[in-house]
Amino acid sequence: MSIVRETSRAIRVPLVLWAITAIIYPLAMVAFGQAVFPYQANGSLLKNAQGQVVGSALIGQPFTSDRYFNSRPSTTSYSTADPNKDEVGVLKTGVSGASNLAPSNPALLERIAGNNDPDPNKKIQGDFNRLKEAGILPTADLVYTSGSSLDPHITIEAARNQVDRIARVRNLQPNQVEALIAQNTDEPFLGIFGEPGVNVLKLNLALNALQPS
Repeated sequence: MSIVRETSRAIRVPLVLWAITAIIYPLAMVAFGQAVFPYQANGSLLKNAQGQVVGSALIGQPFTSDRYFNSRPSTTSYSTADPNKDEVGVLKTGVSGASNLAPSNPALLERIAGNNDPDPNKKIQGDFNRLKEAGILPTADLVYTSGSSLDPHITIEAARNQVDRIARVRNLQPNQVEALIAQNTDEPFLGIFGEPGVNVLKLNLALNALQPS
């Protein structure tokens, strides 16, 4: 074979492979996703009763109001922190990630148990006491952050521990709230991977749609 022919082949093969892997394959996957899984491919977006997008089923949001099911704590405030007002430095390592604090770390203990500082401006209640005062039996997932800090789920037990408070504040029957928990519980992937979890954003959106008893 001539040098020209070999050189031409050496140039054409990478170009063809580049076109397949960088253009044709990605476009094919995008088309497949939009045709078969449009909801997931577009971010699993959730809308409120007015049709406004309020978040994604895959990313948690902070809920601490007595009127809503509280979400799992987040090291990064679920990426809602303001970069210009990041006093505690939650965004220094990006918008996702665990705190990596040891169980004996004073900062972790203070966040969970609070402190007894005599200065009201420095006193911290702590998540554990906050939950107990709200009438919620604290579970691990309501006290500790997840590995990603973006977890949209809490355990079924954590959701059920909040039923009485939600029912009382919203003037609902406990069985109404229990039914919503069951409707918004995601089963393990393929039935075997992971544990059942309650999607907090979905649950709170459904809660807004309930009428007081």
